[in-house]
Amino acid sequence: MKINEITSAGNAKAYRKGRGVGSGNGKTGGRGHKGQNARSGGGVRPGFEGGQMPLYRRLPKRGFNNKRFAACYVEINVDDLEKFENGAEVTAEILADAGIISLPKVNDGVKVLGNGELSKKLTVKAVKFTASAKEKIEKAGGTAEEV
Repeated sequence: MKINEITSAGNAKAYRKGRGVGSGNGKTGGRGHKGQNARSGGGVRPGFEGGQMPLYRRLPKRGFNNKRFAACYVEINVDDLEKFENGAEVTAEILADAGIISLPKVNDGVKVLGNGELSKKLTVKAVKFTASAKEKIEKAGGTAEEV
């Protein structure tokens, strides 16, 4: 096998750089003249800003962030429960079937907030209830069960 008989492996380059001016990619081999990017180990590492203090060093890195550990609930309002018929039992799966919540988004459960009014007697099962939501569900004759 000779070097001119080598064929492309699919992801290989179609030409050989730096093999004379007649090749169209000779002499500087597409790197331009001089400078950092023309050198054999040319280029800069990721995040290098030409000697300027890099962004990751300019920004403060301190304190504790609770976002990773905080409980993440899917929140619904009392008026979202108005969709269901009288005497129904409402759970996270039933809410997802009704299109009120998206099931993959139920991380730590459903929290019911007290916005709106409820006129139907429902049994609502959720992880958390606000005081006003619990009051409105019970005022309508239903029950609010924490699971």
